[in-house]
Parts: sequence; C-alpha cells; structure tokens
Amino acid sequence: MQASTLAQNLRGSEIIKIAGEINELKRQGQNIANLTIGDYDSNIYPIPAELKQGIIEAYNNNQTNYPPADGVLVLRESVSSFLKSRYDLEYSSKQILISGGSRPLIYSTFLAVVDPGDKVVFPAPSWNNNHYCDLTGAEACIVQTTPEHNFMPTADDLHPHLKGATLLALCSPLNPTGTMFSKKDLEEICDLVIAENKTRGPGKKPLYFLYDQIYSQLTFGDNVHYNPVSLRPELKDYVIFIDGASKCFAATGVRVGWGFGPEGIINNMKAIVGHMGAWSPKAEQVAMAKYIMDDNSVDTYLGDLKSKIQASLTALHEGFQQLKADGFKVDSIAPMGAIYLTIKVDYTGKTTTDGDLLKNSADINFYLIKEAGVAFVPFSAFGTDDDVNWFRASVGASTLNDIKAMIPRIKTALCKL
Repeated sequence: MQASTLAQNLRGSEIIKIAGEINELKRQGQNIANLTIGDYDSNIYPIPAELKQGIIEAYNNNQTNYPPADGVLVLRESVSSFLKSRYDLEYSSKQILISGGSRPLIYSTFLAVVDPGDKVVFPAPSWNNNHYCDLTGAEACIVQTTPEHNFMPTADDLHPHLKGATLLALCSPLNPTGTMFSKKDLEEICDLVIAENKTRGPGKKPLYFLYDQIYSQLTFGDNVHYNPVSLRPELKDYVIFIDGASKCFAATGVRVGWGFGPEGIINNMKAIVGHMGAWSPKAEQVAMAKYIMDDNSVDTYLGDLKSKIQASLTALHEGFQQLKADGFKVDSIAPMGAIYLTIKVDYTGKTTTDGDLLKNSADINFYLIKEAGVAFVPFSAFGTDDDVNWFRASVGASTLNDIKAMIPRIKTALCKL
C-alpha cells in the first residue's frame, strides 16, 4: 500500500532500534547493561512518594475527565510560582502550556513558528531536532560541535548560520552529553540572536529561540544552569522554553511537561496540542500542582536523586579515566548535569576475534553489547558522522553496583581487539 511521502521518508528513532535489539538479546537469556534509553528504572528511582499519593488521591476524587487544552489552571499557577522561586523567571499562567511530557511541546513549537522550507539551526549531537525538521518540512542546519568544548555549541560555531533562520534550538544540560553552557558562552549566543533580530524589519518573522531545560534541576557540583531570558531579558519575546517533571522527578511515565514563552506563541501551541490531543492526564496534573509547591519535599527528593545519579556518573567517568590511564583508547567528559555521561571508545579499524572489522561507531557499540554486555548510544544517533567514536551513556536504569561491575567487562572486551 502506498503511504505518504512523509511517512515513507521519516526516519525512526535510532535509540529505540538499538533498545529493541538489546531486548531481543535479553529474551535470549543474555544479561545486558542497557545504558541507551534516557529513562529511569522505576524500581531503582521511583517517583516522589508525595506525588504518587497525590495521583492516587486525584483518581479517587474522580479527576478523570478532559483537562483544559492548556492545562488545569491550578497547575499553570503552580508552575508560574515554581519558575519564580527556582529561576526568578516571571511568567503568568497565560504564558504557560501543559502537555503530555516535553515532546508535544517541542513539536508544537516547530509547528507554531516554522513553515516548510524555513531554516532551523541546531547542534550535533542533539536530541530529535532532525526528526522535527523532517516532520515540519524545515531545512535542517546542523552545526557540528567538538569534544574540546564539551560538545556544546559556541557563538562562533552558530554565527555563520543564523542569518535568515527561523528557529535556533538548544538544550542545557544537553541530551545526549550531560554537559552545560557556561554563563559566558550562553550570553554570547543570546547576543547573536538579539543582533540577528535587529536586522529584521517590520513584518519579518523573527529568529525564535527554543530552549530545552528539561534537565535543569539535575546539575552537579559547582555547575550552574543558566537560561537566555535571565541573562538577556530583551529576549523574552523570542524564547520558548521546554521544561517539565519527567526528568527531575524520575516521572517519565507520568507525562507532565510545561512550556512557557510569549503569550501569542503559547496560544498557537495550545491550539496545536489540543488538536493532537497531547494533553497531560488530568489526575497527574492536579497532583503535580500540589507537589511542586511543597518545597521541602521537592528539595529532599532532588537532593537524594541527584546524589545517586552523580555517584553513578562519577563511577562510570572514573572507570573510563582509569582505562585511559591504562593505555586503552577511551575517554570521558566529567559529568555536569542530566543523567548522561559522554564517553569515547576509539576502536574503529580493529578486528574482533571472529575476524570482523569494526568500521564505525555502530560496530563498536554492538561489539561491546556482545562481548561486554554493555550498550551505549553512538553520537551518530544524534546527528554526528558515523566516524565520531563518542557515545551517550545513560545511568538512570542502572544501579551504582551495575556501573562498577561493567568496567572490568569493558576492559576484557577491549583487550580482545
């Protein structure tokens, strides 16, 4: 049967494809440490007890009908207060949109501001921007980044590409790297957006700035999260924020995301999300509204979650640094935020004991799955070339002991090459 051109050409998720192959190996009895999906094992990292109880109470109180298209008012008001207390950002309930996680918010941002053929600028590696360009018929302008700058784009990287662009899509802490913008670097990027918009006359579409900060509550050590509007208030009319509860409360399946930005754009996104039916469930919204106003519970939960995630990321980082010190062709970037570690396994051109040549990062990954029982995601799944031998390691579905146990297996596998 003949499908649409879009359906025929749309690429599936490379991460889900890898995960599917891992699950098949698990069904065959193999024990694979799966560091691929950006999710939590809810048996290791359950959602906050107060939030869980609030959801149960909301269902018991029959909060099961359609929510308003932009989200229940009490949640939008709570998010407004949360943004003020956590980021010192002033957004009214009318400038906030609730949806079923952050994906509909990102997609509706693209649909609200990008016309077919418009240029969208984003870095590689980054999550899913290429697919949203495919869905909207946008011209994807992919800006390659480097390990020397923690795979975060700089103003110098972006400057040649912003002329005439409709959307700049950035994320910090970044999925897939777990790295973050410094204040200086983000300020310089903000200044580029301001300068570009000053060149556009009346009636011209501005350069909008999508800023995904879904991991902003998960930062470690001295690393500080910055956002464009706090640094440059004059950008408030152009920045659309993506945020929510999925990552900071290990609540990926609860499906409560919030976007906020210029009221006119948020209203357009509201209509789009409404037509998609991509609402967050009403009971979960009601419970979240109450939970995020409980500062003590939120701070206690975040403190515990962050300490456990940081311990796992640090153990993996230190394990790779020890392998590097032992002479193996590996590396890693110190964890800064999110649930990800950026690691390097530079073994293209090597031959396995079975005589197979490792031609690219995907080959390396599947070799480690087979020989070490460890699965990562190559950065090629996030827009880089296949010969970039850097990978995302997601620790949300593994225990600290799991992380420590995999390092010797990786060492053994690399010794066989």
